[in-house]
Amino acid sequence: MSEAYALSPQFNSAESDSGGLLSLASARRGDRGVIARVTGVSGAEEAVAAEELERRLLEMGFVEGAMIEVLHEGLFGRDPIAVRVDDTRVALRRREAGAVSVKFDGR
Repeated sequence: MSEAYALSPQFNSAESDSGGLLSLASARRGDRGVIARVTGVSGAEEAVAAEELERRLLEMGFVEGAMIEVLHEGLFGRDPIAVRVDDTRVALRRREAGAVSVKFDGR
């Protein structure tokens, strides 16, 4: 089990948001979709404040309406993940990805 999942016992990356949205933390390699919501709240204990996490994600291009595709997963605990956000490639921890809600294609 990766440290990202061990940090918070209530963290459940597979948990579905309302309206058919899923957390980016639950995505698998090859999944594609559109970002529907970005918050600073991921469900895991964070090293930074929620407002700071949200600002960082927005600055990296995680904005509503952006196309997203999961390109790669880490070997241990599938963490970190590499994603394509529009034309930019970004790597982030799954616990940070939990703050991004996505409407995935075909789910």
